[in-house]
Amino acid sequence: IIAFFGHSKFYESEENEKKLIGFLKDKVGDVAVDMYLGGYGEFDAFAYNCCKKLKESHPKISLIFITPYMTAGYQKNHLKFQREKYDNIIYPEIEDKPLKLALLYRNKWMIDKADFIIFGIDHSWGGAYKMYEYAKRKKKPIFNITGIDIE
Repeated sequence: IIAFFGHSKFYESEENEKKLIGFLKDKVGDVAVDMYLGGYGEFDAFAYNCCKKLKESHPKISLIFITPYMTAGYQKNHLKFQREKYDNIIYPEIEDKPLKLALLYRNKWMIDKADFIIFGIDHSWGGAYKMYEYAKRKKKPIFNITGIDIE
């Protein structure tokens, strides 16, 4: 399982795409891999597009949307679109958590389940950075696509 996290504002470039796809090819090889994606913001769109391109030559890759919500409105307005894009949708067992904290608990769940985590962060604040700190505390293998060592 490879999970992706990044700032909602992310500079998508051909160089970053080549870097991420090349890294994923090296990491994935020819084995079955689940790509856990969040589906929000510019980095998530970038990660999805890179994974989708890689899947064309590596069919054992599954693109999985990890949803933070299962409300009726969210299912009607958001998950229908996600079902068309992803191979699967998973709702972590976080229904006992406050709805306003669903993204936080979803993100922690993704990190806890992941074997490897790819970040797109370039500053030390915000939700993506908090997840970077969480992943480091969990001693998860990390690759930051920006190449910046955030401390």
